[in-house]
Amino acid sequence: MRPVLATALLLLTALPALAEGSAAHSGPPAFLGQLTLLLLVSAAAAYLSFRVGLVPIIGFLLAGVLAGPSAFGLIRDPQLISDASEIGVMLLLFTIGIEFSLDRLTRIARLIFLGGGLQVLFTVALTALVLMAFHITLPNGVFTGCLIALSSTAIVLKLLSARGGNGTPAAQVSLGILIFQDLAVVVMVLLIPMLAGQGGGLGGVFVALLKAGGIIALVLVAARRLVPPLLEAVARTCSTEIFLLTVVALCFGTAYLTALAGVSLALGAFLAGLLVSESRYGTQALGEILPLQVLFSAAFFLSVGLQLDLRFLATHLPLVLGAGILIVLLKVTVTGVSVRLLRESPGTSIYVALLLAQVGEFSFVLATTGQALGLSFAGLGTSGTQVFIAATVLLMAFTPVLAGAGATLASRKSVARQTALPTGTPDVSGAPGEGLDVRGRVVFAGYGAHARLAARALSRAGQTYAVVTRNPDGASELELRGVPVLIADYTRVSVLTDLNIAAARALVVVDDDEDLTHRAVSVTRTVAPDLPVIAFARTVSERQVLQALNTTHILSAHKEVAAGLLDLLTPDDVSRSDLRRHLSDLPSVTLTDEQQAQCEHAHAASGPTIPEADVCLECLASGDTWVHLRVCMTCGHVGCCDSSKNRHATRHATTQAHPVIRSAEPGETWAYCYEHRWTK
Repeated sequence: MRPVLATALLLLTALPALAEGSAAHSGPPAFLGQLTLLLLVSAAAAYLSFRVGLVPIIGFLLAGVLAGPSAFGLIRDPQLISDASEIGVMLLLFTIGIEFSLDRLTRIARLIFLGGGLQVLFTVALTALVLMAFHITLPNGVFTGCLIALSSTAIVLKLLSARGGNGTPAAQVSLGILIFQDLAVVVMVLLIPMLAGQGGGLGGVFVALLKAGGIIALVLVAARRLVPPLLEAVARTCSTEIFLLTVVALCFGTAYLTALAGVSLALGAFLAGLLVSESRYGTQALGEILPLQVLFSAAFFLSVGLQLDLRFLATHLPLVLGAGILIVLLKVTVTGVSVRLLRESPGTSIYVALLLAQVGEFSFVLATTGQALGLSFAGLGTSGTQVFIAATVLLMAFTPVLAGAGATLASRKSVARQTALPTGTPDVSGAPGEGLDVRGRVVFAGYGAHARLAARALSRAGQTYAVVTRNPDGASELELRGVPVLIADYTRVSVLTDLNIAAARALVVVDDDEDLTHRAVSVTRTVAPDLPVIAFARTVSERQVLQALNTTHILSAHKEVAAGLLDLLTPDDVSRSDLRRHLSDLPSVTLTDEQQAQCEHAHAASGPTIPEADVCLECLASGDTWVHLRVCMTCGHVGCCDSSKNRHATRHATTQAHPVIRSAEPGETWAYCYEHRWTK
């Protein structure tokens, strides 16, 4: 540990000189040295935070303080960090918007609007009244209340996730209050110019709110009408690059348009997240954007630390500590009362109050706006800004301590999570996540030919399964059947973690792409080391790679995959003959009277037809896949359509002289006659 720390400090100290020397010799661009420093400081902060058990965000804050001009002076271009931090705020709000889908907002509306509304309004009002008693003007009092009312969504959610408490009542209440705070930023951004006398009074507030409401309405219409089909078309390309570019373009484009309309970039990014959340691809988008969000969020929290003046902190320590203590006392009191008014237990109230006692990241955005307009924290003028920054950084750094104290106090009052629930409220601690319930199920990573055959056999054998796929067509088919399905990238740690994949019965990875298979198995082993994992190897070298990744079962040869999966995944009391019966136990497919009247071939094929399978067996035997399936109305043969590689349906109709087929896709009832070229 010590050699690593010493080496990191040595590199951090030397890099500014190296950056200056390279710039002097017309080497790389001037910003590259500062950008390299940003990345190095971020990585070092994340590593050291992990070693000492801190949330990485806290490490970024402290790293920003040490790298700032008042300490080592490593980062000498604050504007670069500031620009990167704005992107960090946008991406942070974008990911929050994806997670806060409209359906989720509706489910916890009471916690959001009642709990969050009480907390924000009480905090602003009480702060303004206290400051007015000390002859601070009302605008500065309300401005200070707005700064204090907000809590850090990023830090709180990270802490809850790290403690495994996302499903507890305290987490649900905290989430509701945080959502309202994020929404309240919209009103606060509009209110601050009015407080500074530059917004046209109440009429200006009304016009600004009307404009914001119109923007939000347009975004909600787009969320329902425009974005889902757009993402549907992009997802059908099965290209990660195109999907990522589209998602980032939506985020930046929406934020830019809202900024042109006078609303903050942060709000625009949040609304863009809501746009994506309303499609089937929210989880996949979150997995793709998360690495970018982590990178730029690090820049944001570093920029917060850079603003702290250590010399000011040293010379005004009593004032800063006093401000921090008063903020904690005020927020704990107001938040605790607000949660109790929701009829939550004392233990939940204490925990939530201490968990939200810090000041949020968006308060810095408001503080910058207010300072430019002549407002100041507690009416202290220029020094008020540094007092606010110093107190906020300290409170953010001590949030894990406050959260731990809240959990301890709640436990001492004998109102732990199991007993803290209000009467009639179910315990949701073990509830599945937002995406998919995988507990006790076989989970298929991908939905290709072999997975499809095995999944349907499992279903008919009474075994439950779920599917994670990137294929929109496969997902649509599964949704029509009522099968739990999630469109997401199953090679992402965040996706498998949110799914709680360790609670599954087994994971089946039978992907046509070797690299995807290897990544999926490798990531699964980091998230769930003991989960049985079944994969398919085409070659000896691929089998060796899968063995090195500690794959539980490795299947080989296309013709053996389906049978091998069925043997591994079905109970011992289900025989192979039972499985064949399950596979052939398919509903009959008939032509309507109207279809039979179209031609003599259709009329001759009017009797009930039992499909031979629900897959293209010829494609399966040769290791190929298909696009759509068609069933022969003469004998029940199932083959792939003409959009598929092998066109087995047409080949069968031609060689067997069975002219009439019908679509075997869910929800489709049309038929086709090859001789009459007739479709109905």
